[in-house]
Formats: sequence, structure tokens, C-alpha cells
Amino acid sequence: MTELSLRPDGTDDRTTGLIASGEELRLRRELAAVYRLVAHFRMADLIFTHISVRLPGPEQHFLINPYGLLFEEITASNLVKIDLTGHPVEESPHPVNPAGFVIHSAIHAARSDAHCVLHTHTKAGCAVAAQEHGLLPLNQISMEFYDRLAYHDYEGVALNLAEQRRLVADLGGHPAMILRNHGLLTVGETPAQAFLRMYYLDKACEIQTAATAAGTGLVIPSSDICGLTARQLTGEDDSSDLKDDMGYELAWSALLRLVERVAPDYKD
Repeated sequence: MTELSLRPDGTDDRTTGLIASGEELRLRRELAAVYRLVAHFRMADLIFTHISVRLPGPEQHFLINPYGLLFEEITASNLVKIDLTGHPVEESPHPVNPAGFVIHSAIHAARSDAHCVLHTHTKAGCAVAAQEHGLLPLNQISMEFYDRLAYHDYEGVALNLAEQRRLVADLGGHPAMILRNHGLLTVGETPAQAFLRMYYLDKACEIQTAATAAGTGLVIPSSDICGLTARQLTGEDDSSDLKDDMGYELAWSALLRLVERVAPDYKD
């Protein structure tokens, strides 16, 4: 594995993928790890979805995938740094997906807590996005998103800037959104949080497509139980006897160990 060698000023000696600071290097590696995990868990759509992370500082720069690379090819150094107008702020041989810019720049600009934005076109996610009732609380996994899931109606491929305002308004303060007839979207304060939300949102969609395909009646818990479960899973519950406030942190550590085993070059 080739480690990035930083100068005292925080930059490396490459012509592309310059690392501006230790914090940027950390975020580049976390984001690259998320891309590799999305590929590993078969949530990618060739080159056509996108994950971004906001960089610290007043410039409102963010990192996004180089358009044309498979997610399994993405590394810390080949991520593209762009501004909120979609222009690269460092030299890169790679373009940026226009639809990725439209969606991600709008959310980064509107949500100070949305440091990472993740969008997928998974089979199960697209299937539930085409169902009139949306995501149902059929399982403990799906209940994490009970009353915490936004919906945005389909407007065609996201190539029109006018859609940004409606997209942001529909997302509101929610951690996740179903893009009708399109796919799934999650946000997070960290790449880890955005990925874990997407992993379980997609898993909830898989459960729903399997349950509805059986053709039998569905058992849906009461709204009180669904609400309690959502609070328990999001750490907002104070009524239960015990509390698990370390599960997601432990899960992310396990996922990083997985990436180190299956795709150690993500750090390059």
C-alpha cells in the first residue's frame, strides 16, 4: 500500500489529489472507505451514484467521486474537490457527475449538519421508491426511519438547478429520503453515520420487497411501538431500562477492519 507522504505544510507531492491538511486527509480516507463499502455490499450502480463529504472551513468545499470510476477504484487521493458552484478547486483529470453536483451541493448548502450525503440506486431501494405507500414499519430495521423519512417526487434526471429548492424543502431536517421512482438518500454528520443509515435503509427496503412479494397479509406494529423503537435505535429514548449507545460506533470499527482486509488501497 502507498501511504500519502505529507510535507510540513500538509500537502503531498502529487500533481492531483492534493491533501490540504491532516483533517482533509482523514475525511478523504473515510469517504474512500465508504465508497469501497458501498461497492462491497453491492449497493453501487456502476459509475452513476455519488457520495460527498463537506470539508471544514468557510469555503464550503466538498469531496465527491471522480465521474467515470467504479466505486471499487476510488481512493483518498483521486476524490475531486469542488465548490458549491460545481467547479473544481484543485487540478483533477476527472469530471464530476452533473446530477451528483445538483443533489449534493444543494443539501450541503442547506444543511449544516449534513457533512456527508450518500445516494444510491439499489434494486430494493428503487422498488420501494416505486411503491405508493413508501417504506412500511414491517421490521425493527425499518422502524429506525419511522417518522424520520422524507419523500421527493421524481422530476427526471437531476440536471435542473430549479429542483434543488424543492429537494431541500422535501428533505427538511430528516436523516434520510426516498427519491420517488429514483432511489435512496441519507445524510450524516460523518461518513460513518451516512453509510450506516444507508445500509439499514436499503436493508429495510429489501425486507419490504421480500415481505410484500409473499402475497400474504402484513403485520404492522402500533404507532406507539414503532415510535418507541425508532427512539431506541436513534438514541433518543430515555424510558427503556437499558441503552445501547455504542453499537453503531462498534459497527463502524468492524466495517473499517473489513475495508482494510478487502480493499486496503482505499487509503492511497
